This record gives sequence, C-alpha cells and structure tokens, in this order.
Amino acid sequence: MLAIKDIKVDLDAEVGTVHAIDGMRLDIRKGETLALVGESGCGKSMTALALMRLLPENGAIVEGDVRVDGQDVLALPERQMRSVRGGRVGMIFQEPSTSLNPVLKVGQQMLETIYAHTPLRGTAAREKAIDWLRKVGIPEPERRFDDYPFRMSGGQKQRVMIAMTLAGEPDYIVADEPTTALDVTIQAQVLDLLKQLQAEHGLGLLLITHDLAVVSGMAHRVALMYAGQIIETASAKDFFSAPLHPYAEALLGALPDAALRGKALAAIPGTVPPLTQTFAGCRFAPRCERATDWCHGHAPELWPQPGSDRAVRCWLHAPEPVAAMQAATPATAPAPAPAPAAGAQVGNVLLSVQNLAVRFPIRKGILQRTVGHFNAVDGVSYDVRRGQTLALVGESGCGKTTTGKAIVQLLRGVATIEGQAVMNGRDLFTLQGAELQTARREVQIIFQDPFSSLNPRMRVQELLEEGLRALQPDLDDSARRARIERLADQVGLRKDALGRYPHEFSGGQRQRIAIARALAVQPQLIVCDEPTSALDVSVQAQILNLLRELQTELGLAYLFITHNIGVVEYIADHVAVMQAGKIVEQGPSVDVLSHPREAYTQKLIDSVPQLVR
Repeated sequence: MLAIKDIKVDLDAEVGTVHAIDGMRLDIRKGETLALVGESGCGKSMTALALMRLLPENGAIVEGDVRVDGQDVLALPERQMRSVRGGRVGMIFQEPSTSLNPVLKVGQQMLETIYAHTPLRGTAAREKAIDWLRKVGIPEPERRFDDYPFRMSGGQKQRVMIAMTLAGEPDYIVADEPTTALDVTIQAQVLDLLKQLQAEHGLGLLLITHDLAVVSGMAHRVALMYAGQIIETASAKDFFSAPLHPYAEALLGALPDAALRGKALAAIPGTVPPLTQTFAGCRFAPRCERATDWCHGHAPELWPQPGSDRAVRCWLHAPEPVAAMQAATPATAPAPAPAPAAGAQVGNVLLSVQNLAVRFPIRKGILQRTVGHFNAVDGVSYDVRRGQTLALVGESGCGKTTTGKAIVQLLRGVATIEGQAVMNGRDLFTLQGAELQTARREVQIIFQDPFSSLNPRMRVQELLEEGLRALQPDLDDSARRARIERLADQVGLRKDALGRYPHEFSGGQRQRIAIARALAVQPQLIVCDEPTSALDVSVQAQILNLLRELQTELGLAYLFITHNIGVVEYIADHVAVMQAGKIVEQGPSVDVLSHPREAYTQKLIDSVPQLVR
C-alpha cells in the first residue's frame, strides 16, 4: 500500500504562506486505481509532487508522512529516495513535451531509467527499452529508439513517457492528467494501455484528472479535493450514482451533453478561495447554495458514513446533523437562456470558406532550399453562420488548427494559402492595410495552450488592454478598465488577478485570461482552438455558458476546434469532421453525431469515454 497520512504542504510565496495541502489522508493498494479529482488550484498536482518529494524550492511538507509498503519515504536521504522515485513509484507528467529532454534521443532516456532501477546493461537493456516501446504501441520501435522526441506526435510522446515510467518496474504509478492534451482516439488508446498494463503487472495507480468520464471508466475509488482538503471519498460506482457533497453534485451537473443543449449548464459560481487565509468554516460554503450561517462559522470534518466505505466533509452528513442545517435552502435551477438579440441575423452566412488549401514548404540542406511542400489542408470548404457554432473535429495532425490559423491571418509568409475565405463580402486572404486591421478586430482566436500565447512579462490587465488599445483606440481609460473588470468577472477571475503575471496562475486560470483577451474587442467570429481542453468541468461549464450568452446577445459565431464530443453535442449547430487535411463529413450536429455516415466519424464517436452513473 502507498499511504499518505495527514500531510500538510506549505509554499512560501510573495502573498504569504500558501497552505496548498491541509491534512490529506489517502491510500492506494496494488492493483487498484484511485482517482483524485477537483478544480484547478485545489492541490491535486501538489499532492503528486509531495509524495514524490519533488516540491518546488519554496515548498515543504510540514506535517504527516508518506509510506510505500510501510517505508517512510519522507525520512529517507535524497540518495535513497532516488531508488524509490521511479523504482517503487513512477510518475507520468501532464505535458510530455516538457518532461522529455529535447536534446537526448528517446533510447538514451529509456536507458537512463533502466540503468537506474534494474540490473540490466548493454544489449539486454536496449532490448528491454525497445520491448517497452513496442508494448505501449510505438510503431517501428527499433527505429524510434534512435529518434528525438520532437519527431513524434503528442500521443506518441505520451506513450514514450509511459514506457519510461514502466521500464523502472515500479509498484505504483502517479499519472497527472496523462490524457489531457490528447485527442479522443489517442486518449482511448492510452487509457486502454494503462488498464492493460495495470492488470498485467498489478500496479497501483493514482490518476489525477478533471475528466469525470475518464474517471468513471478507469477508477475503482474516487477522492474529491477542494481547497487543499479531501471532501469526499467513495467507490466510483457510489460517487457517480449518488454523490453526497454539494460540490460533487455541482460538478456532475456541470457536464455538457446533447440533452442540455439550449440550456445553461449548472456552473459553480466563483473560484477556489486563496489558500493563504485561515478558514473559520467550510471552505466550499461561499459557493454552496445549501450553506447556512453554521457552515460559514464551523469547519466540518471528513466523517465516515455508516454502512459504507465512503466519507464526506459536509455538515449535511455529520454524525449528528446540526439543527441549523435543516434550514438549508435547496439548490436553485439554472436561469433560462436569454432570447436571441433583435437584429442578430442568426443563420445568415458570416464566413464562407471555399477550397482552402494550406501548404508548408519542406526545406533541406545547409541553405535550406525548398525541395517540396506538405499539404496540411487540402481543399476544405465550409460555412460559418451568424450566431451559430461550427465544430471542427478530428484527430491530432488532421489540419484543424492550421485551418483556424489561416482564417485569422496567422500564416501569411509562413505557408502558401489558396482558396477563399469571404467574410462580410471581403476575401480575408487578399486584405491589406486598414482593411486587414478591421478584419483582425472582427476575427479573434483563443489558442489551445495559454502558457505559450500569453506574454510572461505582461500583467493580466496589460494583456487585456493590449488588444483594446490597438483595435479600439477610441475607448478612454475608464471605459477600458470597466470592460476589463467585467470580462475578468465573466470568466471567473478575481479582481486581484489583474495585477498578476501569467506564471502565477494555474493552467485553467491562464486559459480564462486567454478567453477574456479574445472577447475584449467584441469580435464577430472567434476561432476557438480547444479552449476548454485544459479546464476542469466546473470552469468549463462557466466558459461554455459565457460563450453561449455572448453568442445569443451579440450574434457571435464560433469556429470551435475540439476533440471533446460532449462539448460538440452541447454547443455546436453544425459539425465538420476532418481527416488528413480534408473534410470527410459535415452537417447538422444532431445528424452527424447520431447517424454518422463515415466509418472515421463513427470511430471518433466510439472513442469518447462515457460517464457511467
């Protein structure tokens, strides 16, 4: 058993001491999967780093212990800890691109793990590494052994990470969002691989994720985390069929699907509270619709529930419920969606793309001469209508993002673009000067990776003001400030966030900043490139509600690039399915997703993990 007992982790930050983890207790048995779920900033990844003793320099475990089969790993000197880290407990990080060394070949990195944790050397070690690459589904493993990571796709790099982790022959694996950045087909393959390897080797798996559908298909037990504390533990079956904590109920109610189309999702108001404060009561009380004065003034414990193996940190489920709790008000239903704005001209074609082709030059030699072209997009045609959403779906590398970047004029001078993209009677690909400047205000983009799209040297307020100053110079300082504060509130950011830098936020919070920046100049069309892939379900619900509201009020159109079929079912009016640079099927979302005509479309739908309740 891997056991975490009453650990507390503090981080020394400029704003004060951050109590990232406060009295956590968990255990993971060999052969079982425990899913740790919760919103961004609640402490999930910090938990993984703590049990691996990989905390940042400003972090420390101030109380508690971590034991692996009875051995206290916190008492070990670093030299001995190296044999535990990777040999007893392996870790699969969220982003393989930053976890793999870009200047070392894959084989060298595999051998490093094998040499450190097994007695194998030379040819035997090489054969072991190649065998693991083969087991995780890497094609041509003998050749890939001598490849660099940048020559592989995202899914292949994640498979290499899994192979490296398992090559050390650990008893337990910590998987921190192992499929977040993968499309649905690759995600399904990686999850099936993890389940197969777990069954073969009896591994204990701590799965950290915000995808509840993945949890329902993978986990034996679930631990729900909020603001540094575990607030509910239960078997996966009990958690999804009958959640007890109001936060768990709200998370499950925030999931998008076709049945909720046209309705507001049950988004949880507010954000996770700052962990620098001393809490007097329940940490979820400020966001809980069933909270009473008692909840705000008294902190609940994690109480075991009679007759089951579950526990809940909520006064509603205390051994002797407080009388004041009986007066708790029931959760209110979400407000109905507003009616479409007058004159929005919903349904008229806003953007018509005809025969779009994007070709990138292939250069070789010292002089980098062009020796050919790579057809990333090959003859794509579609219409985006005012006030509606066209979802562009397909596997990684099919050309979805390239299509979006071409529309936003981000590939000029980089690639050869052919075809037309007519918007408001003008071909976007032929615009110059002032007309191009106007078009940039009308079409904005939300990038998939907010960390690389936000300037690390600019504060949030400056990031949001930049577009307003360039594209709406007529606004004065007070008007800009008012719009920025309103946007921050709409996307779930506290006002104090405006004076901070991007690196001070979690991945989900950075994505909210990127979304606010795109909305700032009030565009007619927004290209959304996987805008919710890095967000947990509650924040995803807030963003989807916000996008719907803006679409209804302003007649906005979205080109929504995603691999999340649940989001497509909820938000998309039409769907276009891309494969190898071409659109293989398109039509109304209800028709395409319910009755696909192409085998490839059916394959995408079948790969989506389903939430089992």
